Amino acid sequence: MEKLPFWKTKQLEEMSATEWEQLCDGCGKCCLSKLEDDDTGEIYWTSVACRLFDAETCRCSDYENRFKKVPDCVALTPKNVRTITWLPSTCAYRLVAQGQDLYWWHRLVSGSADTVHEAGTSIQGRVQARENDLKRIEDYFDYVLEEEP
Repeated sequence: MEKLPFWKTKQLEEMSATEWEQLCDGCGKCCLSKLEDDDTGEIYWTSVACRLFDAETCRCSDYENRFKKVPDCVALTPKNVRTITWLPSTCAYRLVAQGQDLYWWHRLVSGSADTVHEAGTSIQGRVQARENDLKRIEDYFDYVLEEEP
């Protein structure tokens, strides 16, 4: 009998630290700046990335120290992934929390970290600025994307 993968058999709270980290699909979307309309709650995605974001790999360039270097970096937890409104619809944490399966391009399904990029699901090649480019960024609304990346 074939053993089911951990994301199909465990709740988010039951996952080990390693399993939790493996669940990240590497899209980089959570590292983009987002704007929220105070009146409607609507989220506007921008092409402005965190100053630690490596746009080539779609990974944090200093993952271990990110909270020290970027105080407003959000740590995803089993509790908050169920309530964060700006998590992308394709986010593996959100999907598993909702009892859904991972997409074919997720590295745990495909066996390759590159399929998220090949499928066009990551933000690789879409970052136009970083948050620390304050001289270039006069208005974040200049960087708003038409839809969720």
